Amino acid sequence: MKFFKSLPARLLLAIIAGILLGLVLPRGAMVVVVTAKYIMGQLIMFCVPLIIIGFIAPSITKLGNSATRMLTVAVILAYASSILAAFLSAGAGFAIIPHLNIITDPEGLRELPAVAFQLDIPQIMPVMSALVFSMLLGLAAVWTRARVVFNLLTEFQDIVLEIVKKLIIPILPFFIASTFCGLAWEGSITRQLPVFLAVILIVMVGHYIWLAVLYGAASVYSGRSGREVVSHYGPAYLTAVGTMSSAATLGVALDCARKSKNLRRDLVDFGIPLFANIHLCGSVLTEVFFVMTISKVLYGALPSPGSMILFCLLLGVFAIGAPGVPGGTVMASLGLITGVLGFDSDGTALMLAIFALQDSFGTACNVTGDGALTLILTGYAEKHGIREEKT
Repeated sequence: MKFFKSLPARLLLAIIAGILLGLVLPRGAMVVVVTAKYIMGQLIMFCVPLIIIGFIAPSITKLGNSATRMLTVAVILAYASSILAAFLSAGAGFAIIPHLNIITDPEGLRELPAVAFQLDIPQIMPVMSALVFSMLLGLAAVWTRARVVFNLLTEFQDIVLEIVKKLIIPILPFFIASTFCGLAWEGSITRQLPVFLAVILIVMVGHYIWLAVLYGAASVYSGRSGREVVSHYGPAYLTAVGTMSSAATLGVALDCARKSKNLRRDLVDFGIPLFANIHLCGSVLTEVFFVMTISKVLYGALPSPGSMILFCLLLGVFAIGAPGVPGGTVMASLGLITGVLGFDSDGTALMLAIFALQDSFGTACNVTGDGALTLILTGYAEKHGIREEKT
């Protein structure tokens, strides 16, 4: 009975219940589901900038005079992870895709009904604005030694943590159930998924390989067990699968990372919200393999190696600035897909469709990989004598 009260169990049950309901509910009932999902999504996304400010800014103040250096290291780690994952995917694409026989037919889906009423809950600021604001606020507070701001940020962090525990996490199972209910009702799960099953399975294997590489490298560098860190990430992985959003998963990811004995608390509060918005290794790995597949399907040939190298290097930059929302990576990089790879409207439309099918698993890889990068940050802080400053 204790298992069924746990967050992973509730999330699994939500996924199963959502799919089953989506297969049998009439259109009238789906209006209620779509409207409920919309309202819950608005509430969750409203809290995201608060979470970012509430954790990154005070965590930077706790790093003291080393804050600027740690921020630089974090951005470099995120970019390196993304482009190396991209090159791994490109290499697999050149080796595997020519031997695949993929038939594409994304037609025939039912269109979800519109929401019954519009209840917009605008964020206090965009996610990227919150990210930049929290960085500048934290750094400026360190530079000016603003003790009053230090204490204010610490109290604000406690307030945001209570919002996550008492509001965000309890409604997540219902939000996830409504997401999968919609996918099942429109036919994405039963019709589109089998079409691209082979490609999706290959990409998922790539996710696990890259996570193994990240956690292996983090374990070697930090001298701490990466397995212990990833063992706490089950709820975050399942939440990411259901929400398809690193930002919406942020509260659960923080809760999971805080349970690890091998991650320093101040670096968890600093690294997890930061990496949720700039580290998209799973999405990047997926997008690279998919653009190569679609190029072969629609245009009869894979992109040239030179084009793929340029695409991967630039995609890493775009991933840092992409929003941590469903489809954020591919939406941010549409200019690269058309400009570097020469996709037309049919290619971009098919790319959006196939990317949406696996977006949940790419997001889960992103979120889980954040723990590995935070472990590297912990090792870096220890090796360079960077201690948490008491405020």
